Amino acid sequence: MEERQVTVEGQTRFLPEPFFVIATQNPVTQSGTLPLPESQLDRFLMRISLGYPDPDAERELLRGGDQRAKLPSIVPVLDLARLQAIQAAVDSIKVTDPLLEYVQRLVAFTRQGGAFAYGLSPRGTWALLHAARAWALLDGRSHVVPEDVQAVLPGVVEHRLREAADFAGHGGGALTQRLLASVNVV
Repeated sequence: MEERQVTVEGQTRFLPEPFFVIATQNPVTQSGTLPLPESQLDRFLMRISLGYPDPDAERELLRGGDQRAKLPSIVPVLDLARLQAIQAAVDSIKVTDPLLEYVQRLVAFTRQGGAFAYGLSPRGTWALLHAARAWALLDGRSHVVPEDVQAVLPGVVEHRLREAADFAGHGGGALTQRLLASVNVV
């Protein structure tokens, strides 16, 4: 899908823009569930855990019956032109050289810090910066600040990184906190 095309029975079809994939992940401990290889995980921009709904929201879900019946009545909240304008606005968010150097130090720490089995890939580095730009746009700024990088870091990198054997059992969240604590902003 990275190529924005699919080939079925020798016929290549280009996918429409915008195109993206949203996937769900079952717990690895669930029978029959296997983790994706690192090369496939790296293709997902972010992994976000939604957690469980609060009791009131869950009660509404239970009262609501089959939610699929409501699909035909869903009204779009923005049209294609507006979505493309927002995507273009993300690309226009400025990134300074000191901010790029901060991102590079974070990435270098994953590659040389010893806590990680392997470092963040160039695709992962690009994803971190792209998500930080989007975060800055959502926050109403025309430039990225270190707090934008820090805000999106867990969602962007925790599914891409694995701990080294010496750090086994600490998990992605602890490794992300170690990364942020170990790399100075300036």
